[in-house]
Amino acid sequence: MTGTQGPLAGVRVLELGAGYAAPTAGRMLRDFGADVVKVEDPTGGDYARQWVPQKDGLSLGFCRLNAGKRSVGVDLRTVDGRATIRRMAAHFDVVVESFRPGRLEEWGLGYPELSADNPGLVLARVSGFGQTGPYRQRPGFGTVAETSSGFAHINGWPELPPTSPPFGFADSIAGISAAMGVGMTLFQRSASGRGGVVDVALYEPLMFIVGDMLLKYSGLGEVQGRIGNATGAASPRGIYEAADGRFLSIAASNQAIAVRLFQAMGRSELVADPRFATGSARLEHNDLVQQEVRDWVRSLDRDAALAVLEEYEVVSAPVNDAADIVADPHFRERTLVGLGGGLVMPGPILHLDGYAGPAYDGVPGVGEHTAEVFAELGMDPTAKAG
Repeated sequence: MTGTQGPLAGVRVLELGAGYAAPTAGRMLRDFGADVVKVEDPTGGDYARQWVPQKDGLSLGFCRLNAGKRSVGVDLRTVDGRATIRRMAAHFDVVVESFRPGRLEEWGLGYPELSADNPGLVLARVSGFGQTGPYRQRPGFGTVAETSSGFAHINGWPELPPTSPPFGFADSIAGISAAMGVGMTLFQRSASGRGGVVDVALYEPLMFIVGDMLLKYSGLGEVQGRIGNATGAASPRGIYEAADGRFLSIAASNQAIAVRLFQAMGRSELVADPRFATGSARLEHNDLVQQEVRDWVRSLDRDAALAVLEEYEVVSAPVNDAADIVADPHFRERTLVGLGGGLVMPGPILHLDGYAGPAYDGVPGVGEHTAEVFAELGMDPTAKAG
């Protein structure tokens, strides 16, 4: 999968964050050519190394976010460790951190100190509620972001409690957003010569995604609730069970697709029914049109239904599980990469012309590259790192 140098080739990133969000930002930058040096506690390392599931003593989630990075062991709880980080940061283009706001300043590692040594430095800061505002000191993980942003309130079914996702949703979006902020600040630096601070709150990118609920309330006085697989904006749309018990999705989100769906179902006459003739009419009679679609899907096995939908160019897809994804030829050609030992994960989240992507050359051990990195920076490889 490797090709020409990525657009961030030559960019050095010092990753101070543990867990999910900051390492996600680091992986985004590493995927496109940056050299990412991960700073870990020299004894236990990033706590994400303990996440389950594990294979051969390695956390699979840690592997996904940190393969291809280099690990340096530095104890930030000590004066020597913090002095080491300040010396290191003078040689890097980007520092990514995810401590509670004010912690770096307490350690003498705030942006004024780091930029005094390195005016072009970009400092990306990911925290629960951001570096400003009344909640800045509150601790925050992804679950807190998913609830405080409004996402959990509208996610799920009306008869069931608010639902958080079973994966690092808010953390992932925040990490991707932090990487985008780093890219923009590096671009700005190319003109000004000066770096800057990227401030990402875990909840903000997610609140942007669900932002229509705020417009609906502020403009119409309506508080959006949970509506299951519907959107409240188009019908029919949802997830449907086929005759063989497998599921597929259909998104007839505009008039032309809805007409093609009715044709695929062998029910072209529905277009002439005033209850189903327009998008607004279908929304008003959503339960009725959904029942028509459910009945049709249940009359066929999933593959057969999908074949008909594809023939009529109806937007649809199977509800894939992990086995489906790994076996799929499209995903294997375009999206999935190997980590060795049979492990497979998604590669870069986008594709750039002329760049085939990075090599994922192993998961670093805690502090594995300490001497190597210190030597590259002209620092004593035997110096105390706290």
